[in-house]
Amino acid sequence: MLYILKVVILFTFAILVLRLMGKSALAQVTPHDLMAIVIIAALATKPILVDSFGKALLAIALVVGIHILYSRLTLYQWSNRFILSEPTILVKHGKIVKQNLRRSRFPLSELLAVIRAKGYADIRMVQYAILEPTGTISVLPWDNLYPVTPKDLKLEIPYRGLTLSLVVDGQIQYHNLKLIEKDVGWLEKELKKHGYDNIDQVMYAAVSDRDSSLYVDNGEGKNTGSKYP
Repeated sequence: MLYILKVVILFTFAILVLRLMGKSALAQVTPHDLMAIVIIAALATKPILVDSFGKALLAIALVVGIHILYSRLTLYQWSNRFILSEPTILVKHGKIVKQNLRRSRFPLSELLAVIRAKGYADIRMVQYAILEPTGTISVLPWDNLYPVTPKDLKLEIPYRGLTLSLVVDGQIQYHNLKLIEKDVGWLEKELKKHGYDNIDQVMYAAVSDRDSSLYVDNGEGKNTGSKYP
């Protein structure tokens, strides 16, 4: 029981320490963030490392059980705040929320880099930038800066369909063949139409449910079948 309690306390304490480091440690892992996480993990696991095979199995089972427990607890708002915290607004209506930025210990330079990576050269183009509990940044531009969609232009677009892989690296994808209600005999017959007598010659083959056309690529610059789009 003492060993079980030790594992639970160390697991929980390690989560608490990582939470105190801030969500920025998970968002953009810098060298010092990485070293801190690795060392914390090493120090947390050292006291529970044992020579006993039975205790080793017990430790693995305990860690899995605790992980599942914490995953379940994230479904409840009262515990989710402790485990994952809440989203933090870093930019609101084109203006930096300084106190949230400092509280999250998220560098302004990294925030600007993320905003530029999303395709916005100026922070004033951003209506909201939100630091999510997972450490990622959600960037929401002003309404008039969203990309234009066919729906905005009231355009009718053709059905694109779904493309299913039938051969990957010379291996037949039997589950996808089953989805389109075909068998290996049909596939071999279709590949022969494209000039392939052996499936091993094919690196990639796929079929579209839009027009049931087969596309074949041998990985050596030769491809046959319908071209996209």
